[in-house]
Parts: sequence; C-alpha cells; structure tokens
Amino acid sequence: MIDPKLKNKIVLISGANHGIGAAAAEAFATQGAKVFVTYYRSACQYSEEELKKAEESGVGGDVLYCAKQQKSADSLIEKINSNGGTALAHEADLSDPNNIPKLFDLCEKELGPADILVNNHTYCVLETFDPSLVTKEGGGIQLTSVEGIDKHFAINSRAYALMMAEYLNRFLKRKAKWGRIINTSTDAAHAHIANISYAASKHAIESYSRSAAGEMGKYGITVNI
Repeated sequence: MIDPKLKNKIVLISGANHGIGAAAAEAFATQGAKVFVTYYRSACQYSEEELKKAEESGVGGDVLYCAKQQKSADSLIEKINSNGGTALAHEADLSDPNNIPKLFDLCEKELGPADILVNNHTYCVLETFDPSLVTKEGGGIQLTSVEGIDKHFAINSRAYALMMAEYLNRFLKRKAKWGRIINTSTDAAHAHIANISYAASKHAIESYSRSAAGEMGKYGITVNI
C-alpha cells in the first residue's frame, strides 16, 4: 500500500456535515490526518416532517438537499474519534468574510495550522432566465435575481477565493514548505439549464483554482479541482 504521508497533517474541510465533505473527512482521518470540519445549516423553507420524509426515503429533489444541509457534523466527529482519529467541527457561515480568519484561528488553536485546505461548501437554489421554466414543484425553479446571484457567488466563489487567500497568507507567515488545496466543483460548471447561478459560481471556482495553482506552486502548494 502506498503511504500518502498524511499522518498528523492538519486538514481543514468546509461543507463537511454530509456527502463529499464528510466522506473526505473520514478518508483523511483513516490515513492519520487530523481534521477540522466546518459546515453551515442555512434557513430552510420546508417543515421538519417534509425533511424527515425526504431523508428516510432518499428521494425528494430540493427537499432532500435541504434535509442533508440541516445536519450537524456531530455524528461524523463522533465516528472519527471513536475509531481512533482526531476530528473537531465548527459551524460557520462563510458568506460572511469576517468568519474566514476566525475559522483559521480556531483550527490553529485546537489542532494547529492547516496543511491541507479542502473547500467543499456550496449553496444551490435553482434559477433560470426563462419564465417558462419557473415551477413550484420539488422546491421550485425561480427567476434569477440580484439576491440569488449574490448569494451563490458569495458562498460558492468569493468564500473559496478568500479561504485560499487566508490559507496562503498564514502559510507564508509560518514559512511552510508543503501545502495542498482542493476545491470541489461540478461537471455542470460550463452551463446548466435552470440552475444558472449555481453553475456560473462553480465555473468561477475553476478559474480561481487554475490561477491559484499558477501563483502558489512556487511556494510548494498544489491547487486542484
């Protein structure tokens, strides 16, 4: 078995209360890394009964997505720690730029400086330019709006960029020589009918990532999507 040399590395993972982020946290912990996860349970339009039904059935489109988003990271942290790993969690709204340095401060205080940054947080509300595509079923498809565009880009693009900037700033201050950044995107980033703001915000992530890779490589940091 190839040793990925992750033992005792500090990994900061966003959007890790379920799905890809939670799976990544478990995978890193299995390799001996110490993981600090963050997540955010945003306001949801559905009732607890609707969320529970979607979670139990495993189907439900936007309702199921909201149900997953409402989870805390408690069960993930308990699972990792009970298996001999080291994991901590903190809930933070990354659409607020002020929370980003606070998050890194907390990670450093509890575990140490982040060696690896995994940006996985996301926001997704179906939006369209075309009024004929607007629906109310399954969570609905909305007409694009200033609020919708701003929120998608604040969470899915700006926060990714600011997380990378904060990571690099601290990396350089401590004169580190090895670093890794992983940003999650989507195969629909180039275009997505009736999910336009989400797709566009993910496309921005890919541009930021390629630019960051070009700028940070000389410091020993790789950036991948």
